[in-house]
Amino acid sequence: MKERLEALKQEAVAQLKSVADAAQLNDLRVKYLGKKGALTEILRGMGGLSAEERPVIGQVANEVRTAIEDLIEEKQQYFQRLETEERLAAEKVDVTLPGRPLKQGSIHPLNQVIQDIEDIFIGMGYRIAEGPEVETDYYNFEALNLPKNHPARDMQDSFYLTEELLMRTQTSPVQVRTMEAMKGEVPVKVICPGRVYRRDDDDATHSFQFHQIEGLVIGKNIRMSDLKGTLLQFTREMFGQNTQIRLRPSFFPFTEPSVEVDVTCVKCGGNGCRVCKNTGWLEILGSGMVHPRVLEMSGYDPEQYSGFAFGMGVERIAMLKYGVDDIRHFFNNDMRFLGQFARI
Repeated sequence: MKERLEALKQEAVAQLKSVADAAQLNDLRVKYLGKKGALTEILRGMGGLSAEERPVIGQVANEVRTAIEDLIEEKQQYFQRLETEERLAAEKVDVTLPGRPLKQGSIHPLNQVIQDIEDIFIGMGYRIAEGPEVETDYYNFEALNLPKNHPARDMQDSFYLTEELLMRTQTSPVQVRTMEAMKGEVPVKVICPGRVYRRDDDDATHSFQFHQIEGLVIGKNIRMSDLKGTLLQFTREMFGQNTQIRLRPSFFPFTEPSVEVDVTCVKCGGNGCRVCKNTGWLEILGSGMVHPRVLEMSGYDPEQYSGFAFGMGVERIAMLKYGVDDIRHFFNNDMRFLGQFARI
């Protein structure tokens, strides 16, 4: 039996040294060391050995098993290294190839317009004020001279959360909060950008959510001429130095007198075209002198102080500035549309 074990060892070593791949190696492992393998078959005959022979044959069998297992392990590691090297060679990156260009992101056109407007008014000495989007009925309406059941509230049909809480319909509440925080001090000179919400129709020029920027100035001897000069400066910075404005009488509960502001058409320069319906003018915002009642409710003596306020829709300004004909383009996240506004 000892001779058979030695012969088996020599045979296994010879075949293992010449094995070609991992699959063949596994077949040889089963052939020699498996449950029905050659070594197991030889060891089944140990029952016929004498007590003196069994330890000797057992030791030889263990030596044969260890030699075969060691060689199999060596070959497995060899094939694993070979497989790794082949995979690395196949997956090798050619560092001499030019890099793949990455598309550069850009600011959303609405954010660009907001930043442009903020820069213009900061340059005129204004500061930026912000407030909550979930607002109380008092700040959104009552403090702006719109008591409950006032018919002008119908123009801002709103999203109410409770009887006293709603999604703000304008950024004017921030003006009221600013005046209260100032506690009667002057000057007040702020702009209030932010999102607002109204139950408007969803069409080419309306959306239930949009952006507003409102402005407020309070001081002594503030006049309508100051408002006009401010808005003329703003429109020329935004639309070009040849831009003209006109003021048309209007009504807003929180200003008196109130005016709508038009600019010369950005397409035809005031000569008349399809965009301005041949009038030469385009409406951009509402404004007026702060109503004495609003001043009084916010802690300012209307006998000593006066002020003006204005409010504009950012989407409206953006549509005019860039010639966009549908407000929904700003919210559809179409990269073909947004990519046109990238500033290199």
